[in-house]
Amino acid sequence: MKKKNDIIIPEGLHEVLLHACCAPCSSAIVEWMLQHDIRPTIFYFNPNIYPREEYDIRKNESKRHADSLNIPWIDGDYNHEQWLQQIQGLENEPERGSRCLQCFRIRLTATALQAKALNIPHFATTLASSRWKSLEQITQAGLAAQEAVEGTLFWAQNWRKGGLQDRRNELLHEYNFYNQQYCGCEFSMR
Repeated sequence: MKKKNDIIIPEGLHEVLLHACCAPCSSAIVEWMLQHDIRPTIFYFNPNIYPREEYDIRKNESKRHADSLNIPWIDGDYNHEQWLQQIQGLENEPERGSRCLQCFRIRLTATALQAKALNIPHFATTLASSRWKSLEQITQAGLAAQEAVEGTLFWAQNWRKGGLQDRRNELLHEYNFYNQQYCGCEFSMR
């Protein structure tokens, strides 16, 4: 393992499937990866986002960002109804509660499956850049996905470190990204 600017890089990591929740959160992470010779492929898989118009705005911004850097971008399927079924009974959980953990598991397991299909051993997520999310839950969900999908390795990383939060805010303005005010699901809107 190597450490650069508070970011720990696992040995042999040269390529990663990066689950992206949105362009603002992925921008500084992707920039950092490229600067450190790590090739990201962005996987946009966010069936939690509601309404569909919000999902499309975030998706288009993520694609625009990837295209501007000429990096691969994959559109995961949007199936909000299936997501609702998978979190059934957790609708009234508070932020950072059981619903969020289940949502992370759903999205990171899909990411691990996509990584395996692409023969990319490592996967990570931009969810770990948000101060509103529990790093413990994200790591727990990522390790569960790694365990569920043989041949994958979750790169558990706190993307708030190394000046990346400040750089995210700079890139938000440089790219003139749409910046949402809630995580995406209808239960976080309140």
